[in-house]
Amino acid sequence: MSQRYRLVMDVSTIDRSLGVLAENSERWTRLPISTKIYLLDDVRQRVGGVAALWVEAARIAKRLAPGSPLLGEDWTSGPYATASAAAAYAETLRRIDRGDPVVPPQLIRTLPNGQVAVRVFPTNTEDRLLLSGHTADVWMLPGITEDDAERRAAAFYRAREPHDSVAVVLGAGNIASIPALDLLTELFTHGSVVALKLNPVNAYLGEFFETIFAPLIEGGFVRLLYGGTEEGTYLTRHSLVDRIHVTGATSTHDAIVFGTGPDAAARKAADDPVIDTPVTSELGGVGPTIVVGGEWSDADLRHQAEHIISQKLHNHGFNCIACQILVLPESWNQADDLLNAMRSVVADLDERWAYYPGAIDRQQAALEAHPEAEVLSDGSAPVTFITDLDPDDPNEVCFTTEFFGAVLGVVRLPGVDAGSYLRNAVRFANEMLDGSLGANVIVHPATMSKHSQDFDDAVRDLRYGTIAVNSWVGVAFAMTRATWGSFPGNRRNDIRSGNGIAHNALMLDGVERTVVHGTFAPFPRTIRTGVWHAEPLPPHFVTNTNAAVIGELLTEYAATGSIKPIPRLLAAALRG
Repeated sequence: MSQRYRLVMDVSTIDRSLGVLAENSERWTRLPISTKIYLLDDVRQRVGGVAALWVEAARIAKRLAPGSPLLGEDWTSGPYATASAAAAYAETLRRIDRGDPVVPPQLIRTLPNGQVAVRVFPTNTEDRLLLSGHTADVWMLPGITEDDAERRAAAFYRAREPHDSVAVVLGAGNIASIPALDLLTELFTHGSVVALKLNPVNAYLGEFFETIFAPLIEGGFVRLLYGGTEEGTYLTRHSLVDRIHVTGATSTHDAIVFGTGPDAAARKAADDPVIDTPVTSELGGVGPTIVVGGEWSDADLRHQAEHIISQKLHNHGFNCIACQILVLPESWNQADDLLNAMRSVVADLDERWAYYPGAIDRQQAALEAHPEAEVLSDGSAPVTFITDLDPDDPNEVCFTTEFFGAVLGVVRLPGVDAGSYLRNAVRFANEMLDGSLGANVIVHPATMSKHSQDFDDAVRDLRYGTIAVNSWVGVAFAMTRATWGSFPGNRRNDIRSGNGIAHNALMLDGVERTVVHGTFAPFPRTIRTGVWHAEPLPPHFVTNTNAAVIGELLTEYAATGSIKPIPRLLAAALRG
């Protein structure tokens, strides 16, 4: 890292950076769309130029072995997601520049419950090849019509006199693309110039972001800043800042909005903020995976065991949407078989270093609360199962604490059939678990078909910003046309998983949630379930031995826009 960008910055540097942004904010709002498209295309290509070095830096920071398949996580959630987002924003701006509808009318439909949905994946042939069997829809808020979905999209670009603003983005320290994606959202959806403060945990990203966003930095539209709590506090209190976006913990949001010290709790209770700057946030929470029972083969049990463990252990659990609570039917005679298959998957995995600060303390807190927990692996913060939690205990720490690590709780809920079980599971997830960012549902296609209305009702009634059916909400994170954020309606002094949305390359307004549908079984075994798709083992599975190769090829495709990597990519996926 260059001498200019150490982990601590003096206030004069921050003042100068914000001053430059304020001087250029109006120029950014009036920059021709064609120029912004050029800048996005440039970002995309620059990602490709630094991608290998970026992933190598992550490997060193996380102490992964050279050539580890786990590097696929860093390829896909770092450079791939960033390049893919730049391409998606550029595509939207091209539509605006041509005078086409922002949202193509064929992507909009009205659901049986009356809500309007926008299909955001797949949108082209490449999508159908790269993630076969997956769909994603953004549900609009009740009352928004099909015409409204188009009319309200890309509001910044429809304004006769767009308002200029200076935004501060406080970057996350876990997933490498989060700071970049939040920056792109502020720049291109909201029309703000951006001061991006990197988290000390992954401040090493700075040298790559310097290269990726170089023209935007040179133009005075972006500034990269560093530091910890002190610098972050100074930034969020600065008079030149018009809006703030933070990805992190609820405590971080509350410290920004209500301050710290002896009067902070009273301020929060009275909803008396210390700043009047608008704050949007993505704050994680306790995410559930709801398993709907049925007749599963041994292969189904193993595959879904790998799926659930991957939802838990992607990035070693340092994810805001990692599965923390597994919900099982009390009467399902294969529930123990699934848990045993999950134990077997963990036993086959290599040990990982818990690189994220505080992991050991959070692990210890879980073990102190539940000394009967199963410790299934070695290492500083080992994989831990806490089974048979009481679903009615309002004081259960696993329901209210995001352990942000390799801790998985298990509850069993009653139900005389799939319908009653689903109603109980939805009630439990909505009322007992802290947060509303993402929820997963796993169900055999035969069971889904047999109980289709109950299943549709469950998806409708889950109050989460992203719902993944036979997939993981982390997959939606990389679908940057999809929206990302909490279920709407959280109060400022009870923020739960945050407010506002990010990603959203279609720039939709009035969004309720994103719903992703994936695949229960991999190709070719899926044919036996009566569902056709061509997806083999998904690349985000921690058991995919070819994940790093797949991630690198996905990044090449996203950064270049060329279809040349696709044949090699499909071949690599089939070998995964």
